[in-house]
Amino acid sequence: MPPLEKGIARLSGGRVQLSGLIVPTLVLHTIGAKSGLERDSTLMYCPDGDSMLVTGSNFAREGHPAWTANLLANPDAAASVRGRRIAVHATLVLDAERDEAWRTIEGQWPDYRQYERQSGRTLRIFRLSPA
Repeated sequence: MPPLEKGIARLSGGRVQLSGLIVPTLVLHTIGAKSGLERDSTLMYCPDGDSMLVTGSNFAREGHPAWTANLLANPDAAASVRGRRIAVHATLVLDAERDEAWRTIEGQWPDYRQYERQSGRTLRIFRLSPA
């Protein structure tokens, strides 16, 4: 699916994403924590007021996805939603806010927190706010 996703996004100028037909999807543009190069990651997101919540589930694998390390090192990023690119500032959701963030996320995707249980790690949740 990822190669097909990339091809459709390229052909449509980022306006159409295959996964976006099923769930809200964005392309997160980060600066690599080690490389300093721009990196793009297609992610599901959960709208939350004027911000967006993204979760580093990594499909319940053991390690955190690289884009989460990129945001920790360089929180100023960009997000493309339906082909429109906006500057965002990422904030790691802290312990005091995690339960509320999970309620919001699971309001859109019930049982999504199961990824956290399966992975055996605390998933990183970021709030992307317009910069």
